[in-house]
Amino acid sequence: MNDELTHFSYAGRARMVDVSNKSVTQRSATASGIIRMRPETLARIREGYIAKGNVLAVADVAAVMAAKRTPDLIPMCHSLPLTGVEVSFSETADSAGLRVEVTAKCVGQTGVEMEALTAASAALLTVYDMCKAIDRDMRIESIQLEEKRGGKSGVWRRGDA
Repeated sequence: MNDELTHFSYAGRARMVDVSNKSVTQRSATASGIIRMRPETLARIREGYIAKGNVLAVADVAAVMAAKRTPDLIPMCHSLPLTGVEVSFSETADSAGLRVEVTAKCVGQTGVEMEALTAASAALLTVYDMCKAIDRDMRIESIQLEEKRGGKSGVWRRGDA
């Protein structure tokens, strides 16, 4: 494992990492997150009874848009030619919320972890925004990287030793 912080110069100033010597490979990253809510709120989302519209359809679009705009939000993030962004929602096992999972893909010289994480965050924030009028107790939690593929490090999965 490389413990070196690569986004800082020797003088301690922020810098964008030079990836020009890295190999171009297929890369993907999957991130997830959860939004907890009252059962009535979840039922209304499921039934499509939210005044602002189809919550999951809008959150899906927000995730894709966020993945595409990640370098505009994260200062040292490279602009990447995304080849795909897949978004899925499922109810949590305890039926107390929704789990989003986003996979971002590209063919490039650096990974797409930030795009997947940003997309998952934006999807959950969109659900919050669309439902806040009926449930201000919603809670976003556990936004995390689940898996990354590609590049020199190969495959990494959450929980692998």
